[in-house]
Amino acid sequence: MKIRFGFTCRGSGDLPIEDFPQLCVDLERLNFDSVWLPETMLTGSFDPLVALTHAAACTEKLKIGSHLILPGRAPIRLARELAMLDRLSQGRLLIIAVIGLPDPGEVEAQGVVRSERGQMMDEMVPLLRRLWAGETIDHSGTFYQMSEASITTLPVQQPLELWFGGTAPSALRRVGRIGDGYIPGLSTPEEGKEKKLQVETAANEFNRALDPEHFGVNLTYSRGPLSSEARQSLLHRRPEIDPEQLVPTSPAALQETIEAWITAGYSKFLLRPIEPAANWSEELEQLASEVLGLQS
Repeated sequence: MKIRFGFTCRGSGDLPIEDFPQLCVDLERLNFDSVWLPETMLTGSFDPLVALTHAAACTEKLKIGSHLILPGRAPIRLARELAMLDRLSQGRLLIIAVIGLPDPGEVEAQGVVRSERGQMMDEMVPLLRRLWAGETIDHSGTFYQMSEASITTLPVQQPLELWFGGTAPSALRRVGRIGDGYIPGLSTPEEGKEKKLQVETAANEFNRALDPEHFGVNLTYSRGPLSSEARQSLLHRRPEIDPEQLVPTSPAALQETIEAWITAGYSKFLLRPIEPAANWSEELEQLASEVLGLQS
């Protein structure tokens, strides 16, 4: 397997947006594979399409990725934007499609009905793929209408892949049914092994097979013992599990966790520290020295 390490920037909670270009330059200098921006509506994340366009302009080989919210966007406009960004970055764009956070304020800001977001995603994804393939589309669906719709700028990557996350049975079936890859978060390697099997079983039901290289994980780490605030946040999200099982708290524990995920069949890692670093250049240099030797 090709082991690759990306880095996730959570937005203004990590650093001012003016410092984001230097973060990307440092990631490329140190030979990280990619930079990732999760998208939220209200909680301080950078707008992924704006920030990643800038990241593409100030780097040459660093891949640019986002956990991108699909529901609430117009399929034709989104297809055009992502195709153009893929061309401008010379095929470096990576997308994890998400439905958005469950918080009422986030859902309201999306301008959608929470219970309909999964259905909206299911209807949108095939339309995006057809547009990126150069088709002209007539479509009358539950959420989207198109008449002789097409885009003239196509992505470099054919296909431009859409990965998915999630751990609920419906999310795992979606990966198997329409996903190009799977990438969960806040999980243990043992859970990841089980979810990978469920994704592969679902894919088989739909006469599909995911590339074995297309399994990754969002992996949060800590530079020392978890703060009480961090512990409480993790317990709020995963109350049934000890936070130290989810977040390695030393370089040795981080390497052991990565190796356990590799054994479970995962080869792409999106790393993020649980607390913002005091000096991001130094943090990335230390992280590179700890993990990049595992790349193959």
